[in-house]
Amino acid sequence: MPDLTLDDLSLHYEIEGDGPPLVLLAGMLSDNAAWTPLIPLLRDRFTLIRPDNRTTGRTTPVNAPATMNDMVQDVVALMDHLGHPRFHVAGHSMGGLMTLEVAGLFPDRVASATVMASGRVRSPRTTAVFEALLAIRRMPGGEEAWLRALYPWIFRPEFFAQPGSVEAALEAAQAYPYAQTADAMAHQLDAFKAFRPQARLSDIACPTLILYAAQDVLVPPALARPGFEGIADLREATVEDAGHSIVWDAPQSVVSHLDDFLSAHPFS
Repeated sequence: MPDLTLDDLSLHYEIEGDGPPLVLLAGMLSDNAAWTPLIPLLRDRFTLIRPDNRTTGRTTPVNAPATMNDMVQDVVALMDHLGHPRFHVAGHSMGGLMTLEVAGLFPDRVASATVMASGRVRSPRTTAVFEALLAIRRMPGGEEAWLRALYPWIFRPEFFAQPGSVEAALEAAQAYPYAQTADAMAHQLDAFKAFRPQARLSDIACPTLILYAAQDVLVPPALARPGFEGIADLREATVEDAGHSIVWDAPQSVVSHLDDFLSAHPFS
């Protein structure tokens, strides 16, 4: 699939489907593959555009400058390149923070914004979780151990009640050829820790949907909700059967909410 050459890196992205453009922005530790469960459910109605954020996937070099603002600018450069003056944008976790930045800094470009399992509040615990995972990963045997430590933070409880779920997830993660390296993970974590929003919530003029995951222990809805007060055109919904990995835990529910929201806010 294609790459966009920018001044300091080659930005990889995936594109498929037909219809209004919908940019999907992955969260921490993830690349475009994070959206895999939604692709067959959305591609008949939307042109799905999934970049690999800096430090992830096939965007190279992985040690290129990486700030959240860099990643936001990459999104707009990509949409310029693809010839989309207007687009929907949706993001998960860290990608949700990027979504709000794109919507607030480029209000004339964004038709709607959807934020999933994310919080626009500073949470030292969240940073501590990622730092601990990175430390585990750098230990002997850490390439498996850190994933085992990650899963209880992101998947709903039912995931662990299903025999073989953890082992299947481990096998898939370890077989993925574009997995983020430990060094790239550290680089991304530095960008996450340094992030300070440039967009004000009052700058976000487009319709905005916040999707909370009821079983999210990494970004609990009660912690996240106050961080969105101030968005003028705000809609909120909760996916009851999902943890932080909302797209993998409950893809049908996510798509149902997304379809309802986007169909109410079409653009030409």
